[in-house]
Amino acid sequence: MHLSTSESRALARVFELLADGMDARAMREQVGLALLDLLHADQFASFVWDAGGKQFVDGVWLNMDDANLARYAAWFQYHDPITFELQRRRHATAVSEVMPHRELRRTEFFVDFLARDGLHWGINLHAFDGAQALGDLRIWRARQRREFEPRDKALLDLVEPAFVAALRRAQAAREAAALPPPVGEDLEARACGPISAREREVAEL
Repeated sequence: MHLSTSESRALARVFELLADGMDARAMREQVGLALLDLLHADQFASFVWDAGGKQFVDGVWLNMDDANLARYAAWFQYHDPITFELQRRRHATAVSEVMPHRELRRTEFFVDFLARDGLHWGINLHAFDGAQALGDLRIWRARQRREFEPRDKALLDLVEPAFVAALRRAQAAREAAALPPPVGEDLEARACGPISAREREVAEL
């Protein structure tokens, strides 16, 4: 695939961010900013599917209104005609591949949610580790731009393995940080830590 100088620079920035080791939420937001540049897009959002709660959580977004996203969290994610179909694809997929745009424009989801922030042409990538959903990338263009093309999908698919790997690393780091320290390390930390008032009294006898 031939890339322009600006595209090569933007793609390199995406991979740099994915290798940075930052936490998953910050990484998704920063990668989103770089993807807007790479794909000549206007709006970005990213969520994590909570299978237990059956809802999308931990959202980050760019160039979208906070109040509109609050409506998404409270209502529209449960009345969303496209995202679950996009999620099932498990690779970069243009929104028009799961619902023709002329049909989408007639839905409440488009009129009362997407159009409020100017989202017109969309593409999604949903990252999985086996059956576990790790996070997604939702990228949109304004009406005056063109629809996403196979080349745009190929660029996102190129990013997918590194995106999945970065989310796996972030999840492993989060889980490791939540574990209690080994017994030996805990005792050592106590021994090296400040002494209590009672310990000070005993030491002064």
